[in-house]
Amino acid sequence: MSATRLAASVVGSGPRLVMLHGFTQNRRCWGVFADDLATDHELVLIDAPGHGGSADVEADLERSAELSGEVGGPATYLGYSMGGRTALHLALSRPDLVERLVLIGATGGLDSAEERAARRVADARLADRVESIGVAAFLDEWLAQPLFATLPPAAAQRAERLSNSSEGLARSLRRCGTGTQRPLWSELHALTMPVLIIAGAEDPRFIAAGERLATSIGPSATVALVADSGHSTHLEQPAATASIIRAWLGGLVSPR
Repeated sequence: MSATRLAASVVGSGPRLVMLHGFTQNRRCWGVFADDLATDHELVLIDAPGHGGSADVEADLERSAELSGEVGGPATYLGYSMGGRTALHLALSRPDLVERLVLIGATGGLDSAEERAARRVADARLADRVESIGVAAFLDEWLAQPLFATLPPAAAQRAERLSNSSEGLARSLRRCGTGTQRPLWSELHALTMPVLIIAGAEDPRFIAAGERLATSIGPSATVALVADSGHSTHLEQPAATASIIRAWLGGLVSPR
């Protein structure tokens, strides 16, 4: 039987900020970005299902969101990539918990059934791959993707990612991959909490996704681009990304 509660750590003090990481990461992968935010926030750092101390938790995105809310409680939620998709599900299902929402490199999902089916096939192949070659070799291949071309190896948190298991990562791909997600675009207008959408200025795919998220959500959404950064803004430009978030939380950044 799989575990039913997500592993988490709490650091810092101040207003609560719940952090949901991306695929192949875990709660120890936020690096100096978390150190910065922890100077004036209480951070709840959660291991997603299939990752870190939650390696034995089996959950799809909707259940991942539910489990994250059980650990995080009422707070501002910050999600990166896969964690952003999880946070969107939580914001839609439990707006009483998500007081504010920060999304980094996130999307509302794939539009067509054909796209989702093709992505499920691709993710199933990746799941087979990580089970076949192991985490270390898989990370070499994963981080070599064009999506991470601007991420310096020294900032990639590779050593921390190595604590994940091949079984857990494969399970995450099969249960929480983008192809498994229902498209959320038509539902996003229901979000009324303030939403900050961050993308790297060198990540055109997710700039487009971010703009679409903002349009779908409406006037409560703000888009901010991080200069000299690709997909992983919090790792590539941690100080700039933290500064944008802190300014937005303080009401200094206006929607555009």
